[in-house]
Amino acid sequence: MTDRLPDCPDDVLQVSAPPLRAVLAGFQWLANRRQLWRYPAAKAATAAEEMSVIDNLYWIYKTSRPITDYERDLPADLRPNTTAPEAMLPEGFTETASLTIGAGGDLLRSAGIDGSQDRLFEHVADLLFDQDISFANFESPVTTQPLIDEVIGDQGPPTECCSAMQFDILTSHKGKRFDILNTANNHMFDMGVEGVETTLATLADRQILPLGTNAAPDDYGRALVITRNGIKIGFASAAFGLNGHDLPEAETYRIHISRLLSKKGPPDLSLLKRQIDDCKAQGCDFIIASVHWGYEFELFPRTVQIEAARELVEYGADSILSHHPHVIQPVEYYRPARDPDRVAVIAHSLGTLTWGFMAPHIALSTVLNLRLAKGEQNGEARTYLASVVNTPVFRSYVEEDGQMITRLEKLANHAGNPDSPFPQNYLERVQAYADLVRRG
Repeated sequence: MTDRLPDCPDDVLQVSAPPLRAVLAGFQWLANRRQLWRYPAAKAATAAEEMSVIDNLYWIYKTSRPITDYERDLPADLRPNTTAPEAMLPEGFTETASLTIGAGGDLLRSAGIDGSQDRLFEHVADLLFDQDISFANFESPVTTQPLIDEVIGDQGPPTECCSAMQFDILTSHKGKRFDILNTANNHMFDMGVEGVETTLATLADRQILPLGTNAAPDDYGRALVITRNGIKIGFASAAFGLNGHDLPEAETYRIHISRLLSKKGPPDLSLLKRQIDDCKAQGCDFIIASVHWGYEFELFPRTVQIEAARELVEYGADSILSHHPHVIQPVEYYRPARDPDRVAVIAHSLGTLTWGFMAPHIALSTVLNLRLAKGEQNGEARTYLASVVNTPVFRSYVEEDGQMITRLEKLANHAGNPDSPFPQNYLERVQAYADLVRRG
């Protein structure tokens, strides 16, 4: 047991060869001195199978020095609008039904989880579990194999996994559970087919709906559709890759994977669009795309992502929930040309709710609360976003009852509060990142 978690992956990097360690140290010294990467590195890779030596060095660099600006020369019309309109519902709209959604980012097993049952979410449970639908991205597949601890180094991407007990800690609070867990992500095949099957069985046993991981070939390319409060919601999902793993030929249906961010061409949105088409065919009132992609430790999306996300909205997605970068990115309010009365929310990255690193930019994440309103507009049935609340949260790692536990906290309850048990200089840094991203 340790009373302190590392700040960032750079602190625990394991490099096998002494010469390589020396090269890495020298390169990091030069990168810091010359400030090589104030802006996102052009033509960088994010998929493991496409990453070069320079891409890996860039990744290591930004784990402790996140990129805090957009790409150079981002056109003004592509800069996301991060200010919510005063009125999200159009004039003349008559509301007949509504529902609420609480959405969080990544859930990963880490130190401090085992003793955190019913403590992890206790200060944010209202945001997540007191909603009609609760959602997060789960990327530590449940396995019956011996657990593997996360190792970050030169032997390849780290392996993520958890036990059934740890799954319950990560996904429930005092008898309440997430309703939907996105499982189309780059770690879902870390434990092979067994990990996928065990995760699906665990979800089914807890009556949690999986999004993006399939039990049968006929499920591939199909949307997840549920009805709550008389509102039918469709969910589409896809991930950018599997950390270089290849699904066996007979198992390619298992996970929704698409080349969303590749050096070799533009984003392939066909799998997401196929699911949006399925939502339309099933008469969904509202469509949400869950997209696992992005460049890690960059606080702003790249041009290609902004354009692709807006393309998905124009195609039919009414909001987008994105995850993977391990830091938050802006929440964009976008009016699609296909329906100017509509405001679509594009959450470019919700951040990481649980992980074993405590640097301010990594400990910070966000919970997004959406309220949908169904009704009538000019004689036609419509469902719109009625309100959006974006709540910055951070995770703590503290000793209680003789053990270290992880807990999520609302940043507003602690930053600037002299009675907070957490150091104000640390909270000021967390708040600075939250303010930077919120300003866009």
